[in-house]
Amino acid sequence: MSALRPVRPVRTAHLFPGLHDELMALLRSLAPDDWGRVTWAAPWTVKDVVAHLLDGQIRKLSICRDGHAIAPPGGAPADYDELLRFLDALNAEWVAAARRIGPRVLMDLLATIGPQDAAYVASLDPDAPAHFNVAWAGDAVSPNWFDVGREYTERWHHQQQIRDAVGAPGLVSRQWLHPVLDVSVRALPHAYRDVPARAGDAVTVVITGDAGDTWSLVRRAEATPAWELCTGAADAPVVCITMSDDAAWRLFFTARKSAELLAAIHIDGDRAMARAATRALAVMA
Repeated sequence: MSALRPVRPVRTAHLFPGLHDELMALLRSLAPDDWGRVTWAAPWTVKDVVAHLLDGQIRKLSICRDGHAIAPPGGAPADYDELLRFLDALNAEWVAAARRIGPRVLMDLLATIGPQDAAYVASLDPDAPAHFNVAWAGDAVSPNWFDVGREYTERWHHQQQIRDAVGAPGLVSRQWLHPVLDVSVRALPHAYRDVPARAGDAVTVVITGDAGDTWSLVRRAEATPAWELCTGAADAPVVCITMSDDAAWRLFFTARKSAELLAAIHIDGDRAMARAATRALAVMA
């Protein structure tokens, strides 16, 4: 176990301006028919996903920067499922209304809001408590760096949905994709929260490719959380899970795992112990 090190914070605020520039260049290159193409977030089209990206940035600035409250009907959600229903309703309501907005206006709005969004996340103390906890990681309170990282993965994977739909090259170099994966693997301890194991048992996840890395989950005795996420490979893991960086991001952001996606994951060891990792999600779903 000597090669294992606890995971460190992932800093992503500096990536927001460049990610925004890449999005705007992509949108300005689209043909009129491209906006109606269905993404793998079906039934959402490219235009719907663009509207959703705008909504997320406006909502973040309004609530966190400007103190505008959006109260769920009936008070704060009682549990994760109620929170998910509330967020799904907010998202659907905005996307439906935004179908009245043309692509040019959407791009004009994003051109105005995107730099404000980037400036806001850059202004935050990375280690201070965030306005929102990262619920998919099981956090009750999250530091700003984690909430900002969550927002970065949201911006990145929705842009990737657009790129996939229109056949544009993905932002999959290490600069862009490694932080997405480094934030997303923080879903693993929560995914394993109810998985029984002995103290010292380990699950190693190897992600290959330019943006890849190796992480291990280690079961700790009488600790909270019970599983600790580390970088590096465990000496004798109960199971080693290997996948490409392309398969990994699709796994973390796809609620319905296709047989093709699961077939791209190699499992060496206890397959039952691997199941929680293949079901992990770094999105609210």
